[in-house]
Amino acid sequence: MRRLILLTLVALLSLGTTAFAAQTPDELLADAVSALKEIAEQPDSEHFNRMLQNAHGVAIFPSLIKAGLGLGGRFGEGVVLKYDAEKGVWYGPYFVQMKGISYGFQLGVQTTSLVLVMAAEQGMQSLQEGKITLGGNLSVAIGPIGRSAEAGTNLSLDAVMYSYSISKGAFIGASLEGASIDNNVNANHVYWNKVLTPEEMLTKRASKREIQGLIHELNRIIDLDHQGQEVAS
Repeated sequence: MRRLILLTLVALLSLGTTAFAAQTPDELLADAVSALKEIAEQPDSEHFNRMLQNAHGVAIFPSLIKAGLGLGGRFGEGVVLKYDAEKGVWYGPYFVQMKGISYGFQLGVQTTSLVLVMAAEQGMQSLQEGKITLGGNLSVAIGPIGRSAEAGTNLSLDAVMYSYSISKGAFIGASLEGASIDNNVNANHVYWNKVLTPEEMLTKRASKREIQGLIHELNRIIDLDHQGQEVAS
């Protein structure tokens, strides 16, 4: 087991990432739909569904892998979409990677489906500008109702983004603080068939056929919560 953890960690921290990379954009989008459904269908997902209504955007990481044995690392590919809540319109996608190194007591290997909901314009603006580091001024908190406490708790709802996740595997320690999110250049080039900046990708309406499954699922979750509020009132 110790050898497995060490080998996994070495693979994560070598930024070649050949062991985990190379999902096609279509595969990543399909996995993002599955991850979104799994989180939205949890018994305690009401707040997650409600947050999507007024979100400025989302970042979905279907399979974020982290490993640690004292020193820890994480790697995962994801997709970002910008949302105009007033118009009900989604923009993108912008494909990204999350990488991070952490220190302190941590042990194990874990795979996590993670969704970051952008609660403030600052979150989307930072993503559009390129590589960002979570934590510090760009605050990340666990959604008030969720399944992973790794990003801390902020019940005053003043964080820039909120995390919702489902994890498989045993892991002790570490957090999202210090992890970076940056441009997945290869995936974006394959999807768009040209070189675009993050800002350019996130100002294009999500109208391509390949993204419609994910858009449909996001809108389904939002519509379900709208219906629930109408019934409650």
